[in-house]
Amino acid sequence: MAPRGHLRASDADRESVAERLRKASTEGRLTTDELDERLGSALSARTYRELEALVADLPAKRPRARNPAWARPALAAAIVLATIAVLALVALIVTGVFAAWGLWLLFGWFWFGRRHRGYGCARRMHPHPRRSVGPGHFWA
Repeated sequence: MAPRGHLRASDADRESVAERLRKASTEGRLTTDELDERLGSALSARTYRELEALVADLPAKRPRARNPAWARPALAAAIVLATIAVLALVALIVTGVFAAWGLWLLFGWFWFGRRHRGYGCARRMHPHPRRSVGPGHFWA
């Protein structure tokens, strides 16, 4: 089997190299004169070796980086969370730090006070209906 350099190139191969040369020219890697000269050589090239020589001094094609499927939803979630954090920070600055502490106290009173009220009702029930509880005594 012959090495690839000796194999004949197809029209698609020549057109691919010509497109690569045009792109290199738009990136500023080739002057107009170099582009014209290399395009003429690319379109008349017969083997892969001739085509490879035309692009040997140009950077190799880099495949475009693809984002994984989960990247977009994760980015959207991160943006939403960051927006909420910024809005919370702005609310703290606008209302003041003491108002934020007041909200925490209100939340604590609501959360723990609600629980205590439930236990308080159970404590007030007298375990022995016939016994009376005197003043200052919690349980008889």
